[in-house]
Amino acid sequence: MTSRKAVRPKADGLSVYLKERRKLVERALARCLPAATVRPATIHRAMRYSLLAGGKRLRPILTLAAAEACGTKDVANILPAACAVELIHTYSLVHDDLPCMDDDDLRRGRPTSHKVFGEGIAVLAGDALLTRAFGLLSTVKPAKRYPLSHLLSETEAAAGSLQLIAGQVADLEAEGKNLSIRDVRFIHERKTAAMIVLSLRLGAMIAGATPRQLKALTDFGSSLGLAFQILDDILDVTATSEQLGKSAGKDLKAAKATYPAVIGLEAARKEAEMQTRKALRALDVLGSRGVRLREIAESLLKRQG
Repeated sequence: MTSRKAVRPKADGLSVYLKERRKLVERALARCLPAATVRPATIHRAMRYSLLAGGKRLRPILTLAAAEACGTKDVANILPAACAVELIHTYSLVHDDLPCMDDDDLRRGRPTSHKVFGEGIAVLAGDALLTRAFGLLSTVKPAKRYPLSHLLSETEAAAGSLQLIAGQVADLEAEGKNLSIRDVRFIHERKTAAMIVLSLRLGAMIAGATPRQLKALTDFGSSLGLAFQILDDILDVTATSEQLGKSAGKDLKAAKATYPAVIGLEAARKEAEMQTRKALRALDVLGSRGVRLREIAESLLKRQG
């Protein structure tokens, strides 16, 4: 088996890769929505306002990296799926920020959608982003092993009432309650990890991944998604609003169910580290092809915002 040390690339390789992939994704995202002048202009301005506000673009980059790890060189065919997961993610943020949900005024360093366009347009913008995501997915040329119907059903399941929406419902119902760490994990696995897993699985399936590769990427995403959300919980306590691009300290104020709230900051950090190590072990199946995914996981553990 190839050792981790042997496949480590140059120190600046990841930053260059992320910069290039982010540019690729940003260009594709700008093309995938109607222009801001198309009638009714308000909804298209609102959709573009939230979607093109920047951010890490972690999920679409994971889609691309997973496909590459499974041997594809046809990045253009992966981009619609990469954009689709980012549209779904953005829709969820627009709705999460609404006063009836998490009630936030700041997202990605600027006022949230409902603060700029009003609550009604924000709701509809989120709806439209979600709908457009499925239209984008329908343009993918799937591998023989995974038909288009499979990609669509996987996406519906991850974004639906058993995963992403389930996590949001559980999160809302948990506010102000004393929960077990098992309850908090239930929320995180659905509200965050499910879409990270979907990002990886879509890229892998479009690339024609073997069942062994697909399982490895699924296991990687499950652990990475949990680690990512635990770190988000920690940063909500330790970072500033400027660092985060959203309101810091919001979880504590709303009595949210988080790892730091239940087990403390130090134990939460250890859990994030353990989940990251677990994610890295899952990549051993991919050998040197998984190096970018490995680097992404390691970098996320060190993030400050």
